[in-house]
Amino acid sequence: MESENKNTNDLFTFAEFDEMESEHIAAPRYSYWRSVFRTFFKSKFTVAVAVILLFLLCFALIQPVYSGYSPIITPNINNPEMKFLKPSWEHIFGTDHVGNEVFDAVWAGARNSIIISFVCTAINMLVGIPIGAIWGFSKKMDKWMLEIYNIVANIPFLLLAMILCYVLGAGMRSLIITMCCTEWVFVAYFIRTQVMIIRDREYNMASKCLGTRTLTMITKNILPYLISVIMTYLSRMIPSLISYEVFLSYMGLGLGTTNASLGQSINLYTSYMKGYPHLFWIPVGVLAIISISLYIVGQKLADASDPRTHM
Repeated sequence: MESENKNTNDLFTFAEFDEMESEHIAAPRYSYWRSVFRTFFKSKFTVAVAVILLFLLCFALIQPVYSGYSPIITPNINNPEMKFLKPSWEHIFGTDHVGNEVFDAVWAGARNSIIISFVCTAINMLVGIPIGAIWGFSKKMDKWMLEIYNIVANIPFLLLAMILCYVLGAGMRSLIITMCCTEWVFVAYFIRTQVMIIRDREYNMASKCLGTRTLTMITKNILPYLISVIMTYLSRMIPSLISYEVFLSYMGLGLGTTNASLGQSINLYTSYMKGYPHLFWIPVGVLAIISISLYIVGQKLADASDPRTHM
């Protein structure tokens, strides 16, 4: 019997009990932003578009600094041989009706369009998101903000832009004011709608019953949940603001004649469509590539920001 007990003791050992082991989580570590970028970089097509977009943005910001192009520089009128040259290795996009390089004009205009759209987007988001988040919680604020939204939504944007451009004058500053004076209201209304959708969910009601402050609930419980929605809205806003700037400049209401603009170039080269169509289609093509690339990358980043895609 003693030998049998010894053999049994050799076969079995007592398990040690550790209270800290019960606190250990067996699931793998989760990092939100790491998962966002992992999901984003899964698509090779999106990565390729992002690389192209990054190159175009950097080139548009840097090239005009070294080219020194300005629409107020006196054109080379005394040398008629420089006019209407076709695209070549020496003149990549060719030359226009006054002998200026179309390549320099297009990228100088793209630089201004990109700067204006990104500045306006930053202002609209920084103003609209906090106001919209508070608007979604405050019933008192909801009354008069809805009245402001209804008034702004019924004013034609082009009419308002024309009035402001005539009052403020042409230039980058007046154009930024024009494109930000009402757009933040639409951002705030969009965020207000999203906040109202999720503010009465169970975890927010429980947090409110426990005495959590409204500002804490907005910053901790709601806005992080809306990152993917905000990114979706952002991916549409930047290309649309570029289009607004180009359209206003095309109508002669934007940057004026002292600043380069894609809209100004398109307007200027429209009259040469029959004989020299490349003068018109080159700035249009650059505008289309930048806008579409921004939209594709923004939409993919918005999808990657949704935690439901992090499986």
